[in-house]
Amino acid sequence: MKKQLYFLVLNAALLLTAHTSLANAELQVIHNCADPAASSVDVYVNGSLALDDFAFRTATPFISLPSNTMLDIGIAPGNSSSVSDTLVNFSVMLDSAQRYVAIASGVLNPASFAANPDGRNTGFTLLLRDNIRNAAMMSNEVDFIGVHGSTDAPTVDILARNVAPLVNDAAYSDITGYISVPAASYILDVTPGGDNSSIVASFTADLTSLAGGSAVVFASGFLDPSMNQNGPGFGLWAALANGAVIELPATSMARLQVIHNAADPAAQQVDIYVNGNLAIDDFAFRSATPFIDVPADVILNIGIAPASSTSVNDTLKNFEVSLSNAQTYAAIANGVLNSGNFAANPDARNTAFTLFLQDNMRESALGADVDIRVVHGCTDAPGVDVVAVGAGIIVDNALYSDITPYFSVPASSYTLQITPAADNSTVVASFLADLNGLGGGAAIVFASGFLNPSANQNGAAFGLFAALPNGTVVEFTNNTGIEEANIQFTNLIYPNPAIDKLVIPLKSREKNQFSVTVYDASGRIVLEKNIQLSGSMEIMLDVADLEAGVYGLIVGSGKSILSQKFTVIR
Repeated sequence: MKKQLYFLVLNAALLLTAHTSLANAELQVIHNCADPAASSVDVYVNGSLALDDFAFRTATPFISLPSNTMLDIGIAPGNSSSVSDTLVNFSVMLDSAQRYVAIASGVLNPASFAANPDGRNTGFTLLLRDNIRNAAMMSNEVDFIGVHGSTDAPTVDILARNVAPLVNDAAYSDITGYISVPAASYILDVTPGGDNSSIVASFTADLTSLAGGSAVVFASGFLDPSMNQNGPGFGLWAALANGAVIELPATSMARLQVIHNAADPAAQQVDIYVNGNLAIDDFAFRSATPFIDVPADVILNIGIAPASSTSVNDTLKNFEVSLSNAQTYAAIANGVLNSGNFAANPDARNTAFTLFLQDNMRESALGADVDIRVVHGCTDAPGVDVVAVGAGIIVDNALYSDITPYFSVPASSYTLQITPAADNSTVVASFLADLNGLGGGAAIVFASGFLNPSANQNGAAFGLFAALPNGTVVEFTNNTGIEEANIQFTNLIYPNPAIDKLVIPLKSREKNQFSVTVYDASGRIVLEKNIQLSGSMEIMLDVADLEAGVYGLIVGSGKSILSQKFTVIR
């Protein structure tokens, strides 16, 4: 590099001698021509050697050059002896007091290489851009431009994972405007333009030490070296203002949250090992990690050991998992260590200790509501429904180990009624779920513990908990037994299926006003009615205007809630 700078400064000095009356421009040169025949080149300016043996993926610092005069830049093989050996020549004129970057790009003979998918010309050229910065505009940020310099790569987008899109629809030879980001570490995902669901490659960009600096980030090399004379493979590189070139290392990372929901008293606290190394020490029942970055596209051996473990040799259970790059997962430790010592699952589900691994998890909501997934993690509980007062039936017939799809509810406070899936007239438990303040967030709500602790080694009793993306676990208040005897069904609602009328047999221990609400399968309120109820009564409900389908019925006042399902036929 010292030799290169010597020649460049010497040449600049010669030129300045001839043009002392002109203000100077500043120029940084980057060698990004992946053609193996140009792995090292000599650069001549106005016939004089400026850069000797200028290597692929190297850069100069900003050098002062004459402005407002024609500069003839010639590129020659690295072993050249004079300007007469140049392979290509470019004439450029730089404006006074302006700062430029010139990026050598393309291939010497395009016919000998794969064509560009977008039909762009891949002949050897200089990509010249003005208004270049040698420092960031803000002292705590990094300012950079992006250059698409991979001849056989299609139009791409670049996203800073879990942060923001950075580059949109950049084709070969495109140079972006400046992008300013806080000086932090990022994972950059390169995707086809217009299809961010498919990731071509991922890279780590650690910018933590570059606050106040600037860079030219350039895509370099070939997506398919075998079709391009076995040239260098695709990568991302950053040229700094001082001429240093940094490789952004390729990476494959997933996001993972781990939740401990194994109610076996012997697993009250556990140590978790990953590939032989202690990852989580003394991990307590009903606690969670935040979402963290973990290696993807490799086998991860996850071992669960007692909290007193001294090494991976103490693990009780081991699981092998492979996570996909850029995917987001939850791993929920659940079940019991010895199923024979605990109550069997009523639906004959396997209750052995395991990891429920779920992909497509969310760290935030898609909108302003709260996005929730529910996990049935109670080994001795049957299939259940969950009714949220004001939001309808949110979980339908979930058996142990089931994980629901996401559903969204406004950030508010709800009473959740847990009922057997086949008998909505019986409330197993009632919980107050306060979601105020969680708008725009996401949560994993998990049923936990045992319905009958005495039959399960006196383990933890049944409860509902919510794990937030930051690792906080919130317990929902158990309202079971509070006012539930105030109202009850005296029989099943009938006729079921119904055509135009539905009869609701009810009994209240005191005179009170109750609401009757009907929800469709999507949770939308389709019918509401208020009633005065004292003693035993049969309430007639007109369902003649409802379309054929399955509906949920909720009768309640305050915390006294009843629910059943019914069908309308036409």
